[in-house]
Amino acid sequence: MSKAKDFPFEAARRVTAKEVAAARRAVEEKLGQPRPRRGRPAKRREKYLVVSIRLNPKVVAWAKKEAKRRGVGYQTVINEARLAACS
Repeated sequence: MSKAKDFPFEAARRVTAKEVAAARRAVEEKLGQPRPRRGRPAKRREKYLVVSIRLNPKVVAWAKKEAKRRGVGYQTVINEARLAACS
């Protein structure tokens, strides 16, 4: 089998969850530490509320210029400006 398309995938056996767990335990025992989880991290509570707003292009240009000067993201600059206005 020199090519993957030559492999008979339809005839291949599926690996069970029990076999995967056993293999994971064997690797952890051999390495002496748990293997890191893979894939998408679990969802957690967001620090910020996701919203969509329309801003004047001059405001966005100012925020991007200020952000570049300070070395932060422009959305951070806009957020700080809005928080200062609320105080």
